[in-house]
Amino acid sequence: MLNKKSVDDINVKGKRVLVRCDFNVPLQDGKITDDTRLVAAIPTINKLISDGGKVILCSHLGKPKGEPKPELSLAPVAEALSKLLGQTVKFAADANVVGENAKAAVAEMKEGEVVLLENTRYRAEETKNGEAFSKELASLCDIFVNDAFGTAHRAHCSNVGVTEYVETAVVGYLMQKEIDFLGNAVNNPVRPFVAILGGSKVSSKISVINNLLDKVDTLIIGGGMAYTFMKAMGEEVGNSLLEADYLDYAKEMMEKAEKNGVKLLIPVDTVVAKEFSNDVPFRTVGRGEIAADEEGLDIGEKTRELYADAIKSAKTVVWNGPMGVFELSNFANGTIAVAEALANIDGTTIIGGGDSAAAVNQLGFADKMTHISTGGGASLEFLEGKELPGVAAANDK
Repeated sequence: MLNKKSVDDINVKGKRVLVRCDFNVPLQDGKITDDTRLVAAIPTINKLISDGGKVILCSHLGKPKGEPKPELSLAPVAEALSKLLGQTVKFAADANVVGENAKAAVAEMKEGEVVLLENTRYRAEETKNGEAFSKELASLCDIFVNDAFGTAHRAHCSNVGVTEYVETAVVGYLMQKEIDFLGNAVNNPVRPFVAILGGSKVSSKISVINNLLDKVDTLIIGGGMAYTFMKAMGEEVGNSLLEADYLDYAKEMMEKAEKNGVKLLIPVDTVVAKEFSNDVPFRTVGRGEIAADEEGLDIGEKTRELYADAIKSAKTVVWNGPMGVFELSNFANGTIAVAEALANIDGTTIIGGGDSAAAVNQLGFADKMTHISTGGGASLEFLEGKELPGVAAANDK
């Protein structure tokens, strides 16, 4: 079990607190088009303000690759945060992040005030965890708080390097929730424990499948990766997505499931079409009946029932990856069926970031889920059972 110190374990009154947030928001013409990540960061920031801390925020935005690209400045974020917090967030516009503006702004801070630093990736050494930049960041603060789960699987200056030069390093509320659900609920689940894996590629989920087969009672496979499993069972998959290099791996996983007494479910019917398009005729076919010129684009009606039935009695469910091409309405029904099944159970439902999080949000089921992860790659690595550098760097209780 991971047991990290959080913002609730400390009082930061009068202290300078550097908070690594995830403000990697979509921008269009200098305007933020989706402020979900900013809204999510507010509870941690408010806690530190109400303690009477001097709150210094930092984040990356996009991939400036070590160059101060004006279109990737955090200036619009400072403006949006000022509105959300109902107080001025002072923006320290330094191309070198910890420059004269930042140092002066921090030196002048009063308790409960907020300063935002410039995009941490304006510095090339940020992603290489360079010592000098880590020390510069640490020089601004007495306490470090990491609340950026999206980068927790990377060891960068602003989430890992800085902790080597600050005595107190804790996690914020967002990180704590990810640790509680993706980390601990998965490793110590209330049973029956069901995992649902979809998405297009087996190759990107190999370690996840392998790790979860040691933990779950039932593993459900959908999405494009299901065809590799079907082919491994000797079935025809037509033009469906197939990773021929992973057929042996799929067989091994099926054997492992059998050996571990895990129920492994793969689709019993498939919705197929001759083109990857919403404007072509489509039909549902049974196992092994996909014609040579057709490709599978969603799980069929019987599979939806089978999967919903397997989910019904679960007490813990983890879902990562859609069941079909959910962005095309004709092939979204499998993903909708799984989301509905999750929304109706009396248990802990954890959505592992990325496309499944987008699907749940777009389909309007977000408020029915226990936890929707904010990470993409970080969520996957957590489900693989890996130690995440950003989590490991925080002080233990």
